[in-house]
Amino acid sequence: MQGNAYITIKKFALMLKYNSTKQLEIFEFEHPFQTDLDPGNRWVKLSKLLPWDELVDIYSQSLSRNKGKYGIDGRLAVGCLIIKHKLGLSDREVIETLKENIYLQYFVGFKGFKKEAAFDASLFVEIRKRMGSEKFDQMNEAIIRKSEEIRPGNKKRKKNNESNDDNNQSGSKGIKKSGKLKIDATVSDQMIAFPTDLGLLNNARKESERLIDLLYKESGIEKKPRTYRKEARKAYLSISKKKRKTKSEIRKAVGKQIRYLRRNISSIHKLLDLFEGKSFPLTARDQKILWVIQLLYSQQEEMYREKKHTISNRIVNIYQPYVRPIPRGKEKVSVEFGAKLGVSEVEGFVRINNLSWEAYNESTDLKMQVEEYREQYGCYPETVLADKIYPTRDNRNWLKALGIRINGKPLGRPPENESYYKKNKRRKENNQRNHIEGKFGQAKNAYGLSRIRSRRQDTSESWISAIFFTMNLVKLAKIANIFIKFTLQSIKTMQAILKHYSSKRYLEFFDLRPVKIPASY
Repeated sequence: MQGNAYITIKKFALMLKYNSTKQLEIFEFEHPFQTDLDPGNRWVKLSKLLPWDELVDIYSQSLSRNKGKYGIDGRLAVGCLIIKHKLGLSDREVIETLKENIYLQYFVGFKGFKKEAAFDASLFVEIRKRMGSEKFDQMNEAIIRKSEEIRPGNKKRKKNNESNDDNNQSGSKGIKKSGKLKIDATVSDQMIAFPTDLGLLNNARKESERLIDLLYKESGIEKKPRTYRKEARKAYLSISKKKRKTKSEIRKAVGKQIRYLRRNISSIHKLLDLFEGKSFPLTARDQKILWVIQLLYSQQEEMYREKKHTISNRIVNIYQPYVRPIPRGKEKVSVEFGAKLGVSEVEGFVRINNLSWEAYNESTDLKMQVEEYREQYGCYPETVLADKIYPTRDNRNWLKALGIRINGKPLGRPPENESYYKKNKRRKENNQRNHIEGKFGQAKNAYGLSRIRSRRQDTSESWISAIFFTMNLVKLAKIANIFIKFTLQSIKTMQAILKHYSSKRYLEFFDLRPVKIPASY
């Protein structure tokens, strides 16, 4: 029996490939970098495709021309942002990956391989501050123009629209229209804990206790203000750990936390009075937290007193007070917490037309999105494909005056005998509108639009805009790849034809020469 077991183990051992732990030193490791690099690598192709001069010029607009020290190379900054969002890496991982990957170093413009870090990872925050959503929107326009150059015959952007402005005055019949505009709205969720009244009050109470400790230490007084922090924490845990909580239990716990917070805020004000005539003891961050705590207390106290659960400009996170609840009514979640985006999509390229941290009716974006389409492409869209909330009576009348058609059922009583052609056309247009829904899914699932990790308002807007910019780069690379394959296939077909008619007289008559196809393709 032991012999059989030995034979079985031996058979499995023969099937297993394993390298010994006695590995070679790193200097003895064989690598292919002594030979030529692969010109067909995706980062090499993308680096040749991007309009770097335009992108760097847009980035440099946010830099001072005559103040401060020289910044990092513009291509390095823009390239690292692309790497970060395309690969879904953290700020530190981008720097480490750049040190390890020779193709990424070529992509960001290095002249040779470098083992040192390109810059400190904390600089990403400053880069996001400089960029903002406007700079990324300008970069999106540059990418769209580049896609028009790749695809010949596509509609071109006009540098001036004077002819269209004259046509607007003469009526809708003279207005040039072309293409389809798809519009919709979504929410990019911030990476914050789900807000509850009890949880917010507990966090505010703990921050107020931290401020009291700090002010007591700076003031030098003998007796420290009482905070009842142990009792407050015990009261919070007694209800938060319950799986099933009744409304009366939650209301009672919220009332306790409100009273604890009220006492702490009063103690903070008394301690601050001791510093009258002296330097202010709180840092800018702590001062902001104190303002947010006081606003949160006033909101929660009003809702508790009036027995309601809604209030305007409601605070849902102490450290990100700009975030607001956005009612969505979706099947998965009814309320989302983040920025609401009004987005338009044309031939696979997406742009953020409106970014708002407040809830609003997205139908108000339609006119702006149509006008931005005209600025981008030099003409109005022939058709607007939108959700049911967009074709309001005002929007319908405005589009009708311009001669633009919108999908959806017309107002009034539906016709008794609608033709099959109209029904089928409406169904196809509704299916085409799903393309922008697919873009939302791509942004949230592949590029993290549903989990924005930035903690500042301006950097969060840059993060969101960078995701849409990255998706447009992916679309641009896809278009270029398709066009190159089509061109090479045409060349191969022509070569096959020439091989069939390979007589020297035939070639001399048409003045044709053989074409050599690059090995990288």
